[in-house]
Amino acid sequence: MSIGVTLAAARDAAGMTVAQLSGRTRIRETVIYAIERDDFSMCGGDFYARGHVRNIARTVGLDPDAIVHQFDEEHGGAPAPVRAAAVFQAESRIKLRERRSPNWSTAMAIALAIVAVFGVTRVMSGSSTPTANESAAKPAPSAKAPATPSRPPVAAKAPAAPVSDMVTLQVKATKPSWVEISDSKGKPVFRGTLPAGVTSTWKARNRMQITIGNAGGVVLKVNGKRLGVPGKPGELVTRTFGPEPPRSR
Repeated sequence: MSIGVTLAAARDAAGMTVAQLSGRTRIRETVIYAIERDDFSMCGGDFYARGHVRNIARTVGLDPDAIVHQFDEEHGGAPAPVRAAAVFQAESRIKLRERRSPNWSTAMAIALAIVAVFGVTRVMSGSSTPTANESAAKPAPSAKAPATPSRPPVAAKAPAAPVSDMVTLQVKATKPSWVEISDSKGKPVFRGTLPAGVTSTWKARNRMQITIGNAGGVVLKVNGKRLGVPGKPGELVTRTFGPEPPRSR
């Protein structure tokens, strides 16, 4: 059997739902659903996929080493370990620049020179400064500059808030319901049956489409707005949502 089928069968044998397994392993429900379909693209790479597979196998009572070995056989083997010696050799080649203490003698000499120049300048400029009587003998011109009309301040325009292109869809199953969710390119994000009591959330850019086999058995919430039940029990309903505020059915 494949890894996904083996893990799904072990989970069923352990009497756990995907939601319960997600709570124990801290792995998102959508990732667990994908792994049970042998789709490891949502794990973020083989390194994280191996960790998820080991964690799930241990939780459902399987031998984690055997499952990880099967994963390595099917995906090109385990990643090569990094030699610690290579790291230490690389670090030994780095030369730290010697810190030099500041030359206080030079700094003091420069400071004294600046003070001396400032003092000489003050003495020379003092001899050419007119006395108070001379300054009083020369009245200042009384001409006034023409007044310029004051303009009311222009209120600054507040920057427009950035528009998000993300769509957040939350589905709460009150009864077992089959759902299929696709992104803006029509690629399926999830396809399967949500057990009663499970609440799952998906995110996509620009647009998200959901098809529900039992429209009366789920409650929808889009972009933070509760839309309620999209249809009647047993009714097949397809809804499409974008980043704009959704309209109630």
